[in-house]
Amino acid sequence: VEAGVVQRVRALEAFLSDVYGPAEVVRDGVLPRSVLTTSASFCRPAYGIRPPNGVRVHLAGIDLVRDQAGVLRVLEDNLRVPSGMSYVVENRRTMARVFPDLFMEQHVRPVASYPGRLLDALRRSAPAGVEHPIVVLLTPGVHNAAYFEHAFLARKMGIELVEGRDLFCHEHVLYMRSIGGEQRVDVVYRRVNDDFLDPVHFRSDSVVGCPGMLNAARAGNVTIANAIGNGVADDKLMYTYVPALIEYYLSERPLLPNVVTYRLDDPEVRSECLARLDQLVVKPVEGSGGTGIVIGPHSSDAE
Repeated sequence: VEAGVVQRVRALEAFLSDVYGPAEVVRDGVLPRSVLTTSASFCRPAYGIRPPNGVRVHLAGIDLVRDQAGVLRVLEDNLRVPSGMSYVVENRRTMARVFPDLFMEQHVRPVASYPGRLLDALRRSAPAGVEHPIVVLLTPGVHNAAYFEHAFLARKMGIELVEGRDLFCHEHVLYMRSIGGEQRVDVVYRRVNDDFLDPVHFRSDSVVGCPGMLNAARAGNVTIANAIGNGVADDKLMYTYVPALIEYYLSERPLLPNVVTYRLDDPEVRSECLARLDQLVVKPVEGSGGTGIVIGPHSSDAE
């Protein structure tokens, strides 16, 4: 599992670096250009931005399922703003108190080191030449459903928990307002979606982002983790191409298979799927206007 997840993330990293650069994967015919041009998550303002250490996926959420034959498969990739790890850490702490013998007998690997490892990864992604990087966690605020996790991780990592109004940019450098005055920020672990992160380039009505942050990242003065535009790599349609991306970028065979998935832009495949829709799960792709997932076996005829 570990080797398979690492392999998958490495391939997705290579893909993101490629599509926001030379796009050789399109030129070589591995991926149709239309998959990129029709994706609502392909972020043109992110084109040409090179992260200081080349990492765009600082944190990945790779969902695994075991099929009816017992084979572990990847259900989906989450490369934008993955969440949920704080609940794993807290739940483990509670379970270890309630069932101490269980963990001693089974030699379950600990998860308490997660915040420290995340902080180390964020510090390593700081712009070149910064000896003691300042890392902040950007949250949309207390009304966000995952605010508990934002506060939990900031506290465990010992970094500032900030909102968009706490930050400002000056001459392509990002600063935060603090009790001690203005302080330069080197790494932003953001829990704000792309569309709301920078009102200069995305939604102009956003009040949870910081104007100019993307320009500061383009200038190489701040690292945004995860990188803007990662969504193009974890779309439901792109998922079907990941095995091919692993072979293309790494020259390796995928260690973890996908769930069998059908692309409905092929008329023959579409007809076959419509004939047994009650057996399948249908997911909308980015930019399709789809309203949600339909689970065939649990849906009515009308649905």
